[in-house]
Parts: sequence; structure tokens; C-alpha cells
Amino acid sequence: MTAPTLTTERLSIEPMTRAHWEDYAAAWADPRMTAFIGGEPRSRNTSWMKMLQGIGMWSLFGYGYWAFVERESGRFVGNGGLAQFERGISDLEGFPEAGWAFTPDAWGKGYATEAMTAILGWADATNLGEIRCIIDRGNAASHNVAAKLGFTKFAESHDVIGDLFVYRREPHQSVR
Repeated sequence: MTAPTLTTERLSIEPMTRAHWEDYAAAWADPRMTAFIGGEPRSRNTSWMKMLQGIGMWSLFGYGYWAFVERESGRFVGNGGLAQFERGISDLEGFPEAGWAFTPDAWGKGYATEAMTAILGWADATNLGEIRCIIDRGNAASHNVAAKLGFTKFAESHDVIGDLFVYRREPHQSVR
């Protein structure tokens, strides 16, 4: 299965392709983007493997990651979707994990809520069930997005990849 294209008022949520590669690599090399996601800028090699991982999940799980592109400008502004990363966090096991990341110049525009509302709507229509996500303790913006999307914090993780909160969202939650 390949990713469907979803559209919102301002975004095209599209399958990641080679056409997104250079913008994706540049975004993930920016320390501002990775401050709460791993803490270190990604090398081109790591970014390449992560991009392929996001694409490859579609054939294994029927979900994966998309590229987020501004409809008006055609500019890549981030990526995200649903994943199975096998992080070793027991509270994530067996559930699709939502994730989103945006380039710093796209912050504060409501794009994360807009993109993930469309993706979670697609997930609900596809009957994926409960969705979970993890957010770094210090990432206030993503905690706010999670709340708007109907996620509730239910656990913490402190061992595997840092100090994180774990959230869950039951299917068909309304978005505020």
C-alpha cells in the first residue's frame, strides 16, 4: 500500500518521495527541529534511513509517514503520520504511534493540528483503533497539539530514549 494524499485548507499531506529528499534532509539537519526529537541534528545518512523507514511502513502496516507541503507555495514544511518504531517502550507496543515534526519557519501556524487532524480522521475511517504518541517532557508546543487532537497523557517513560510522556487517543475523538 502507498500513502493516500490528504488535503486540508492549507496543506497537501502527500506520500514521501525522492522529490522531498533534499528538503527533508535539510530540515532534519537543523538543531531547532531535532531539539525535542532525539536532541541532535541528523546526518544525511540517518535522515535517508528514517525517510525510507517512514515510506516502508506503508507496505508492512498500511500506514506510515507523509510529507507536509504548503498547498499555496509547494514548500515542504515537515513530515509525520503513524508508525511502528519498536522503541522498546511497552506502552507503545501494539498501537500505531502518531508523530509530527515541522520546520522552524512553519512553527506557530497551526500546521501540526491541521495535518494531524486530517491524518487521525483518515485513521478513524480506516478503523486503526487507539493511537498513541510520545512527547518529550519539555516540548510544550507538542503537548498542546496532542491535547487539541484528543490525546490524554497516561504514562511516562524515563529509560529507553529519554524523559517522555506517553499519550493515547481513542478512535473518533473530536478535535477542539
